[in-house]
Amino acid sequence: VLPSIADMRVVDGDVTFEVRANLESFVAGINLSETADTNESAQAVTYDELRALPPETLAAQFEAFWPQMVQGITLSADGTLLAPVLTSVNVDPVGDVEVVRSSIFTFSAAVPDGAENVQMGWGPEFGVLVLRQMDVPAPYDGYLEAGALSDLIPLAGGGQATAMETFIDYIPVGFDHIVPKGLDHILFVLGLFFLAARLRPLILQVSLFTVAHTITLALAALGYTQFVDDFTQARFGIAFIDIVEPLIALSIAYVAIENIFMRRISPWRPFVIFVFGLLHGLGFASVLAEFGLPDETFVAALIGFYVGVEV
Repeated sequence: VLPSIADMRVVDGDVTFEVRANLESFVAGINLSETADTNESAQAVTYDELRALPPETLAAQFEAFWPQMVQGITLSADGTLLAPVLTSVNVDPVGDVEVVRSSIFTFSAAVPDGAENVQMGWGPEFGVLVLRQMDVPAPYDGYLEAGALSDLIPLAGGGQATAMETFIDYIPVGFDHIVPKGLDHILFVLGLFFLAARLRPLILQVSLFTVAHTITLALAALGYTQFVDDFTQARFGIAFIDIVEPLIALSIAYVAIENIFMRRISPWRPFVIFVFGLLHGLGFASVLAEFGLPDETFVAALIGFYVGVEV
């Protein structure tokens, strides 16, 4: 389950939202706030059937579903409720049915004359929405989850969060990345704990892991690791994340096996932790790359995320 991403613009008096999302999960009725993997949902069979549909057929199914979906979208201008209208649906071709298919749908609503602000709400059943304002100075960007309402978004721009606001907003994002979503990280840290249950060495190891994890996360968010993915695609025909995920599993197994044979922390363990931390960061960066960190407050967002992970 990945976040939906909405780009908001004002065009000819209408506020328009272009949303990249996984339409199959919406049409199947999966509650994305309560599901991490569509295979584990009660609607998994329906989802898989939708995943195999040709683009035009899925688009028609989504258009039929839209009247139900729009009930979960709240849109207002200066407190006046607006009526969103679906304007287009574009579905990617059927590829590997085991991989999430992204599609784009657009909806818009007429903005009353003189309106200065809009506010958007996204139903909790639709999961996380990354909302980005486009084509204005100091644009708003928000991370809406659990049915949250956005802040008031000035139509003329200027709604960009301050560095402090961004820092605070990203602390729970980092926390959520570990609990409940980061089972791989939890297992790795438990492996560290079982060999060194004393507080000081444990905190040092976990902090080293988190620092490494954040370094690769930052590099990936800035686009500096894209060449690695390009290389694996060209050389082996697979995405880099398909290599990283098994290596993350290997890191957990390594720590567990070392615990069986070692009586105390080995001299090389901090280096191993750091290298595996880099790998774990790349694992999450593949998801973060779908929606990115805010450009103007990148450092504040990254530090807030780091603090949430560490906590």
